[in-house]
Amino acid sequence: MSLVLYSIIGFLICENLFELYLTFRQLRVYKNSKEVPNELKDALKKETFEKARLYGRDKAEFEIFKSILCDIIIVSIELYCGFVAYLWNEAVVYTGRIHLNPANEIHVSCVFLVLVNIIGIFKDLPFSIYSTFVLEEKHGFNKQTASFFIKDQIKAFAVGQAISCPIVAAIVWIVQIGGEYFFIWLWAFVGVISMLLITLYPVYIAPLFDKFRPLEQGKLRSSIEELAASLNFPLGQLFIVEGSKRSHHSNAYFTGLWGVKRIVLFDTLLLNKGLEDDSTLAEDEKGKGCTDEEILAVLAHELGHWKLGHMTKNIIIMQIQLFLVFIMFSYLFKFGALYEAVGFTNAKQPIIVGFLVVIMYVLAPFNTIVSFGMTLLSRKFEYEADAFANNLGFGSDLSVGIIPIQLFYNE
Repeated sequence: MSLVLYSIIGFLICENLFELYLTFRQLRVYKNSKEVPNELKDALKKETFEKARLYGRDKAEFEIFKSILCDIIIVSIELYCGFVAYLWNEAVVYTGRIHLNPANEIHVSCVFLVLVNIIGIFKDLPFSIYSTFVLEEKHGFNKQTASFFIKDQIKAFAVGQAISCPIVAAIVWIVQIGGEYFFIWLWAFVGVISMLLITLYPVYIAPLFDKFRPLEQGKLRSSIEELAASLNFPLGQLFIVEGSKRSHHSNAYFTGLWGVKRIVLFDTLLLNKGLEDDSTLAEDEKGKGCTDEEILAVLAHELGHWKLGHMTKNIIIMQIQLFLVFIMFSYLFKFGALYEAVGFTNAKQPIIVGFLVVIMYVLAPFNTIVSFGMTLLSRKFEYEADAFANNLGFGSDLSVGIIPIQLFYNE
């Protein structure tokens, strides 16, 4: 086996070992921190803290197991055995079977991508099922039925292929015709597509998975509109998303890059507050949700991100990162040893394979550094948004409303 292959596997292992180290550190905190921190004693009940601690512990243990098995062991075996080259050869065969041109690299690349995604679904499915129906169920968060879960998986796969196949086809085409400086055109294309998806996703794609309805007229809607107007936030629409069909997790967010924006509230933020005596509700649903004041505080935090330009800063950083990645890809993807390392023995150098190998494995150390830096920046932005909401007078309500969301937030 070549030195390049061992280097790729080494990069992969190092990246995941760093992530494992951070997760183990957090797991130790979950196991040892059994008392509510002094700073939170006025805003957090012992019972809620203990529930969050046990939930975080179980999630961390699950993430460690999944990372070791999938991200290190299985991926290393696939690389060592030349599974990538095998899939490409199978893609060539299937391309001919579905009456496309197996000599056309764009056609084969799209079929290859579909095969990779299908295998990825089956690899991830046991872990998704366990996470949803065992871990989330154990801690009282799961609301999905088996049929809902299956439909969700099918829709996600269909939408994913409909979006990713044209993008992959365009990437291969740009590299083929773009000349020596193709990375500039590639960067511009991916930048435009990413902005387009950010704009279109909440309007056309998200409703395929969840139901959205306008927030009804009333005190809460009027208060939100007044808050947005006081900050000159260009509010266009107010929606409630039926997140309760998936889980008890709560959140709120805004979408839109230019012009008017929409605010979206999870219905679990509003669910059953003050309905503790309603006999139609299950015991674990009674009294859930936030007061109007707490919801306004959470939204003040989210609007703080907008007012302080956090989204714009993240987009700029993302574009700089993409530009650097594409420059490095342009220098590395013609390196024949990369393709030999992943199993190609006939001097083939498929662009999409080179793209995946460089981005996912060769640049793993770079990706880890960037990810760590972005995590630090994200924490800074969260503190700034908290301070913004506090300065607006929402400090006490924010502590009550947002702490449970952050403790039980399901990424």
